Amino acid sequence: MERWSGVLRVPLHANGRAFYQVAASLCLSPSSKSPTVPSANAIFFSGDRVVGTGNPVIERLSDLQNIAEILVSKIAGSVNAWVIESSMFSGPFAVYKDFIPSVNQRGEPKSYDPTGFPASSSVASLLSNCLKEVKSVILQRHKESNLASISGLQFHRPKTLIFGFSKGGTVVNQLVTELGFSELRSCRDQTQVEEEHHQIIPSTKESFLNSITEIHYVDVGLNSIGAYITDSNLIEKISRYLAQGEGDEGIRFVLHGSPRQWCDSERNWVRNEKDRLFHLLQSATLRSGGKLQVSERFYFADRPPDLQMHFEIIEKLDIS
Repeated sequence: MERWSGVLRVPLHANGRAFYQVAASLCLSPSSKSPTVPSANAIFFSGDRVVGTGNPVIERLSDLQNIAEILVSKIAGSVNAWVIESSMFSGPFAVYKDFIPSVNQRGEPKSYDPTGFPASSSVASLLSNCLKEVKSVILQRHKESNLASISGLQFHRPKTLIFGFSKGGTVVNQLVTELGFSELRSCRDQTQVEEEHHQIIPSTKESFLNSITEIHYVDVGLNSIGAYITDSNLIEKISRYLAQGEGDEGIRFVLHGSPRQWCDSERNWVRNEKDRLFHLLQSATLRSGGKLQVSERFYFADRPPDLQMHFEIIEKLDIS
């Protein structure tokens, strides 16, 4: 399948001051050479900046476009990949303030609060602006006039796969929090469901949250608590949310880690939080009627912790 690939600089909101760098690799229609409805959207949130290491592996796997192409290679079917970098940095520290209003100047969350659904609203707005920009670029290149109608050529609702790498895991935690307080899938009206089946990307926070089928924590970690969700009430809400929904749709959680994060004796809360979340999700599996699944995958177990493995895990990800 033909693809459009590039790195965009787009505002979160029209006329807004916050601009995000987003690498995209998108499916194109064979006939119109314009974006078409994919089987899935993979959305990856990157972490802190690491520069000047002199390590070619780290440099290659820090590149947003390279990450997008890796995601496409790992996910079966016609997938769109979106790799999002924070719009704000404090030195090397990514600060996802638009997604998690409570973060401090180092991007560490004081709490995860669903009020206003800031993360899911930001994702829907950002992807919408990205898609507009891609269509504009393609239109200028090919001078085609049929881009506005292409989203209706296929009739299925793309699923969404979420990936949070390193500090990007804080955005995943915020999205999981909002998921626990979102509207039940069975409560949507038929018109809303039908509209979702014509969209390249989710256009609202509701359709975005309802489209999530996989959540991947990718070697997440912080220099403070809050790397993983540990709220048992929240996980119970998600379990009930899934159990009461219509159809067979569920959510699969996968916790990916390396010795860099899970074996750091100076930050043992990272491993403790991971274990807590894993056990909460395991316990919730039965109560969800099997619609919630969880697994964990440990990489580079035979190597001492280093920074390179933290980035190498992106390339080694097993998402089968």
